[in-house]
Amino acid sequence: MNLRMKLAMAFLLLIIVPMCALGIGMFLVTSHTIEKKYNQQAEYALQAISYNIENVFQQINNVTDNGIATSVFQMALNAKDPTKQDLGTGNQLSLNASQRNFRSLLYNYPFISYAFLYDLRSSENNQIVSIFTKENFEALPFQQFKVHPLFQEIQQLNGVPKWLAPLEYPELTGVDPVFTQIRLVKELSYFQNIGILVVQIKKGEIDRIFRHLQISDSAQNTSFLLTNEEGLVVYDPSGRYSGEKMENLGVNARSYGPGFSSIRTVFDGTESILSQYHLKNYGWNLVSVTSWEALSAETNVFAGWSVIIILICLLAAMVFNLFFMNRITGNIAVLVRFMRRVEDGDFNARVEGKGFDEMQLLAHGFNELLDRIGSLFRRVRAEQQQKAKAELRVLQAQIKPHFLFNTLESINGLAMRGEGRKVSEMVTRLGNILRISIQDQEEIPLGEEVRHLQSYLEIQQYRFSELFTYEVDIPTHLYASSVLKLTLQPLVENSIQHGFEGIEYKGILRISAFEDHNNLVLRVEDNGLGIPQEIMGRFEYMAEDPPDHMQGQEGEQQLSSMTERRGLGLRSVADRIRIRYGAGYGIFICSASGHGTVIQCIIPRYEQEDA
Repeated sequence: MNLRMKLAMAFLLLIIVPMCALGIGMFLVTSHTIEKKYNQQAEYALQAISYNIENVFQQINNVTDNGIATSVFQMALNAKDPTKQDLGTGNQLSLNASQRNFRSLLYNYPFISYAFLYDLRSSENNQIVSIFTKENFEALPFQQFKVHPLFQEIQQLNGVPKWLAPLEYPELTGVDPVFTQIRLVKELSYFQNIGILVVQIKKGEIDRIFRHLQISDSAQNTSFLLTNEEGLVVYDPSGRYSGEKMENLGVNARSYGPGFSSIRTVFDGTESILSQYHLKNYGWNLVSVTSWEALSAETNVFAGWSVIIILICLLAAMVFNLFFMNRITGNIAVLVRFMRRVEDGDFNARVEGKGFDEMQLLAHGFNELLDRIGSLFRRVRAEQQQKAKAELRVLQAQIKPHFLFNTLESINGLAMRGEGRKVSEMVTRLGNILRISIQDQEEIPLGEEVRHLQSYLEIQQYRFSELFTYEVDIPTHLYASSVLKLTLQPLVENSIQHGFEGIEYKGILRISAFEDHNNLVLRVEDNGLGIPQEIMGRFEYMAEDPPDHMQGQEGEQQLSSMTERRGLGLRSVADRIRIRYGAGYGIFICSASGHGTVIQCIIPRYEQEDA
């Protein structure tokens, strides 16, 4: 996956996906909040409606209690002509005081539409005493009522009113949407059951309750129903669902418990919130049904805006990817191409930066890096050339023709004088010098370097016995340390040839070595003529690259002239040490005219097996 795709995926996963998750989360939280607030409102409304319904029923209970207490129903049953006891149409003068008072009480509750009595004492089982007549209604004959299951329930209630909802017992109450009270009437003196009272109330009073108690803004989408325990819709103010079964409308009647409960379900093919409140004293459930679409209208608007915002973000992401990401990744691709050119060895490649942003800084940094790498390569190339020249100078310094000729002449002189033992010693020492000079090994133990130096000093001591004396003070525990071959001999040669040349006193040469902070320090001291200050300045180049005025053809000629005067040895040793061990190591010279010279060589101390 390239960088462009990674950036696009990162934008999608880190911005778009979290925004979608946030939108979905807020939608769910808002929906839950709306549902919770609606449930609170629905519970309050259902409790208020149930309270008003119970209040209407209680008023009728009070009316019938008053009729029983004043013996009005008993008098109606004891009348000579029970069929002519209609209190609604009877003559006011023919009624006694109790009947007139009860009739006035009935007129205070005009929502009573019909009332009659079953006479339990009559030998005629079909005798019915009317209190309020009702057109187009024929009461269930007493003979049939006696075998009805409701008759036994009324007997067991022993005077407690039993309320019937519309459509529960149409054979007894008719088909009109009215509520009916049935209760047992007792004779107060002996508490003997004398009749059964049936009272119906008009539906307008119940309709008024539902009309004045609605749920805020969702009223036009809310339906109120009254169901019995079997799930039958016994009352619907709109009349739409009256007589329907809740199962037929897609709701399990057992899906809600006692008291108040609310569920979100499908009602009559529409997703709705179904809230239920149980009227425990009547065995009915007051139900409100509200369309979820109406409740979630604001949530849907919010969801729509969320989708629009996400689409805008996606469009912005595409524009960002098209213009900005392409520019960034395009510049990076250019850098990659130039880096591959550098891998192929083209160090002259340069990136052309545009603008003033970080990409310009990156291009500038890339160009500077190439400049430094090019400079480093040029420096390495120059050091390699210097190393080759140093190795050439080493070969030149290994065996000087005049030293070899002088040594051979000295051996010849000894042979002419018949000093065979000295000839043998000189030949042996010369062989040691030649052996170490021509061997291929670049590093040798310090002990072997010292033996080579002693052979050289003994030959020079034989030739210039009156010129100088020497002493070697190197601890034997340092003999295993590794050094570059021909390190000490060129330094000693420099002191003999230039320090002791023309002196009027005997020169002293001291060679020593010691360890200092994991470094091996080799020191060559003499009491010779010393080095003048103007010549000392010319030796500064041996610790670093030659200065600018020493470079080029003219500088090389000047450098060759200088090294010819002061010997090839110092330059050779200095270059080899610096190239081998780094800029922190090399040769350090301390000298003054007439006070001798100290040459100190510092290299890292290690043995060959540790190299």
